[in-house]
Amino acid sequence: MARFAFNPFRRDLPDWSAPELAFVTAIRDRVQLPLHRALPGYAPTPLRDLAALARELDLGGLLVKDEADRFGLGAFKGLGASFAVYSVLRRLWRDKTGADLPPERFADPTSRTRLGALTFAAATDGNHGRAVAWTARLIGQRAVIFMPEDTAPARIRAVANEGAEVRRVAGTFDDCVAECARTAAREGWQVIADTAYPGNLDLPGRIMTGYSTIFAEIADEIDERPDAVFLPAGVGGIAAAGAASCVLRDGAARPLLVCVEPVESAGFLESIVYGTGEPIAARGNQRSLMVGLCCGMPSLLAWPIVRDSVDLFLAIEDDEVPLAMRAYRRHGVVAGESGAATLAGLIALLRRADLAPARERLGLGLRSRVLVVNTEGATDPARYAQLVDAGPREESP
Repeated sequence: MARFAFNPFRRDLPDWSAPELAFVTAIRDRVQLPLHRALPGYAPTPLRDLAALARELDLGGLLVKDEADRFGLGAFKGLGASFAVYSVLRRLWRDKTGADLPPERFADPTSRTRLGALTFAAATDGNHGRAVAWTARLIGQRAVIFMPEDTAPARIRAVANEGAEVRRVAGTFDDCVAECARTAAREGWQVIADTAYPGNLDLPGRIMTGYSTIFAEIADEIDERPDAVFLPAGVGGIAAAGAASCVLRDGAARPLLVCVEPVESAGFLESIVYGTGEPIAARGNQRSLMVGLCCGMPSLLAWPIVRDSVDLFLAIEDDEVPLAMRAYRRHGVVAGESGAATLAGLIALLRRADLAPARERLGLGLRSRVLVVNTEGATDPARYAQLVDAGPREESP
């Protein structure tokens, strides 16, 4: 059963001046863009106007930021991993040389020789690990990626094909995070974690800064803000990057922000309902088609941003996802299971009787322009084919 909760902690103008939230200033100043623009294959991803689907949904407009082919990785995660790794190399370079490392020298073989051999480690359900492995390969360094043992073979192969060593861990994503941290501390490796936890509060902020390139590109392309923005939440990195970008741009006049999660990994919704303003672990079993969103504990850095800015938290069942994937396909967009989550949440909100109170309070309708983010393409091709072919090609959401 879908669940929702409106946010009693939302603030019109949040105070994010705490030192650990300095990355919000970095998002405002777009400090990540020079690095991204220097990377091979960088180009803004498409912002698609799905007018026909908007009419099917009785909306005034529907924009989709399509991350399905960012850097050829099938997902948006390369933005965060590259900026975090660059931040590590930049610090090491300053320590060795006393000078800065310009973005254009990030993958320079001379820089690599000067810094020596490094190993980057990460925990992942798939996309983040592939992005870290890709970044490590780009700069000629080693990557060791920790993945749940039941991860789809296609996702494991995608990470291994980037040259990484894959270590499979019994349990959930959170178990991988813990094993990665323990092993890296013992071996002297650099963890590139996309979730913040005690002792790891810097690089997750750099990763969120990297993700904000998505929203900088959107802001550069549209003049009129949408009425609502739907953001996915796993550990909360892209949700926080998107929410912070909206607050920084529009303040109290920002769009309605909706955070979408799987019901079995609804750590943000449950933190709002049960956590009295503090993050708590999801109560579900962390099993979902939306594997990229199967994360139990909200990131300690993402949490205050999301808590202070999002209007509605929405948790959806897996059976909402294939409908959204097929709707995307009919309109020329390839979206994997996690990538389709925001559209699935929007369709559920507009169509499900049990979500009528949330729908009525938000007031989305024929004059409303909605923005969603497709965070990944068909990262598990066999599962994608199975799900999009399971229903009729002509169906109305």
